[in-house]
Parts: sequence; structure tokens; C-alpha cells
Amino acid sequence: MRRFSANTTRTTTRVMLVDDHPFFRQGLRRLLESEGRFAIVAEAGCGHEAVYQAELQEPELALIDVQLPGITGLHVARMLKRQHSHMRIIMVSTEAEEGWLIEAVRVGAAAFLLKDAGPDQIIEAVDRVMAGEEMLSQLVLSRPELARRLLLELQEWGAARSGLGVEEQLTVRELEVLDCVALGMSNKEIADALFITEQTVKNHMTSVLRKLQAEDRVQAILSAVRRGWVVISPRSSTMTAA
Repeated sequence: MRRFSANTTRTTTRVMLVDDHPFFRQGLRRLLESEGRFAIVAEAGCGHEAVYQAELQEPELALIDVQLPGITGLHVARMLKRQHSHMRIIMVSTEAEEGWLIEAVRVGAAAFLLKDAGPDQIIEAVDRVMAGEEMLSQLVLSRPELARRLLLELQEWGAARSGLGVEEQLTVRELEVLDCVALGMSNKEIADALFITEQTVKNHMTSVLRKLQAEDRVQAILSAVRRGWVVISPRSSTMTAA
């Protein structure tokens, strides 16, 4: 896990890059740092790294890939907004599927950028988001079919919250553990990555299994996949039952 210096000036915007492709992160880093107004204080390749780095470095802005391995980028965004409500978030993807746009609004993202966006488009989006503009909401509401779908989904979501959903019942730490499990990590690897004991990992996993009504970690991940929370990485094929 990469560590970063917290020594940045007050005139810079503190930025975290969350993407599992190092070359893409490197390109964004070079672009933003070339402006002289942004400090990349953290990078992460998966959900639990992003949560850890956000707690450590307190970025003001996070650019997050929608298609992260393990816990999806949209759910990482939800976790970060839950813990850091003032953080501004821009989702990044190779394509703008309508379902992703709707979910991005729901999790509190301010903008949605395609990965092939030009440098000027990226800088403009970052500047507008940091100025307080809700570009994503404006985009969705400007398209009647998307606006109707968003309204219906928000109504259904609001009704469902009268009985708290499973995802809201899971703690941020439990979601971090679930992310690591989805990446195929062992209890020891999870403990090392999250700086907790193996017994604590087991305790969190027991709680996750109970809340998801799953018999083992494989069933828990399958349940999370069905809910759209998780993308299984190739390494996950090595998972064993808890």
C-alpha cells in the first residue's frame, strides 16, 4: 500500500485517485499535478485501500473507477460519503451506462467522466465540482427518460428504507472485509491489509454471514454479487468456505 506525505499547501485541492489500473492513475496524477492546484495525497487500487487512505489523508476530492475489483466503485463512493460527507466525488468509467449514472446520483457523486475524456474536459469537471456544481444531477435531470427513472428508483429506495436495507446494516469495516474476501484474500492477508487481528476478521465475517443469511463466505460473496455490490476478481476463484 502506497504512503503519501500530508505536507501540502492550503491553496491546493487534496485529491485521491481510486482505480485498479496504475497507468491510468499515473496519467491522471500527471495531468492534475501539472496544473499546480492539485495535490495527489492518496492512490488506491481497490475499495479497502480507498477507505483506509481516505481516513489517513482526508482528501477533498476522489476520482473513483466504477469498475473496481471486489466492492464496486459505486459502493466505495457510498462508503466514503457515509464516512466523509463533505468529500466531493467524481466517478470515472469507460462507458456511461444509464444504471451507473442513476446509481452515481444516489450515492452522492457530483460528476461522471469517461476515461477517454480530454485533458481540458477533466480539468473543467474537477474545477466545476470543487466549485460546488452538481454536474451529474444536472445531466440526469436534463434527460427526461433518466429523470423519470431516477424519480421512480428514489421513491422505491425511500420506501425500502422504512425497513433498513442489508447494505446499510453492514458497517464500513464489514464492507471492507467483504471487499477483501471478494478479492480472494485469506484471513491473515485481510488482517494484514486492514491492520487488525485474524480473530477480528473472523468476527466481522461472522457478522456479515449473519446479516446476509449466508452459510459461508462463498455464499456471502454470491449474495453480494446478486445485489450488484461486488465484482468477483480472477483471484476470487481461490476462496474457501469460512
